Amino acid sequence: MADISTTWMGLKLRNPVIVASSGLTGTLENVKAAAAHGAGAVVLKSLFEEQIQLESGSSESGNAQDYYYAQAEDYIREYTRGNALSAYLDLIRHCKDAVDIPVIASINCVTHGEWTAFASEIERAGADGLEINIFVLPSDPGKSCSDNERVYVDVLDTVSKAVRIPVAAKISSYFSGLASEAVKLSATGIGSLVLFNRFFSPDFDIETFDVTASGVFSSPTDLYHSLRWIAILSGRVQCDLAASTGVHDGSALIKQLLAGARAVEIASVLYRKGLGEIGIMLEELEQYMDRHMFFSLDELVGKMSMARADNPAVYERVQFMKYFGGIH
Repeated sequence: MADISTTWMGLKLRNPVIVASSGLTGTLENVKAAAAHGAGAVVLKSLFEEQIQLESGSSESGNAQDYYYAQAEDYIREYTRGNALSAYLDLIRHCKDAVDIPVIASINCVTHGEWTAFASEIERAGADGLEINIFVLPSDPGKSCSDNERVYVDVLDTVSKAVRIPVAAKISSYFSGLASEAVKLSATGIGSLVLFNRFFSPDFDIETFDVTASGVFSSPTDLYHSLRWIAILSGRVQCDLAASTGVHDGSALIKQLLAGARAVEIASVLYRKGLGEIGIMLEELEQYMDRHMFFSLDELVGKMSMARADNPAVYERVQFMKYFGGIH
């Protein structure tokens, strides 16, 4: 039987499947269920930067005002009132007492500011790690790409210095130079880059003129964007890589591992099919490893990365070509 355990940012995982930050990881009961169904780790439902600021009494002034949406204040305030920061710390403590897999806290942020001090409280509550989900939409024409990218470095540098637990950065692909920025972020002391986060995509109700959510769940075709970049960055960054978005079956899990991911975060498939999919995916991974005589996950991870490819150009060519794509 193949050994499917892995090490991700210094944490020992019984397997590479992590239940991603979502409503599936927002309660003790859900976390216990994820562990019982075989998850290698869980990332708790995210706290939002605005929640921390509002509850701590921090002003929305300064650098936060560039990103803070005033119309969301009532919602955030009401949400925070029922989900106090102390409750989040209690959730960490209760989960650590109840399950024997790594419990990763999560903060969703868009600025570097006073909220970063809360990372120390997360560490004291017993979290095994902290995932920082960062996305700065490059929508302000008055800000350069370097201005936006500096936010990422500042956040990760500050948080990494404030805690001893490993920190993962969940980022988007919206960078002018993604490979360069990934290398730069990996040098801040983080334990992992997670590629890529999902974010709110607006749609319009043309009858009521309301802005609605679109594409809440990922689809299997979302896999290939992160697969390319996991393969390109494997062996080039100073931290582990984890894959996210588009992993809906065991085959997709295997592909991300072959590309160079040491762990894979899933959520959408669990919403659609249930937590039992974790076991199905792991069984497919074990069968694949036995079939190809991989005795440990270390033999599998990165086998098809760009660094180990016979023809690295296939990862960089983006135009459709008959030679590379096999399209007639």
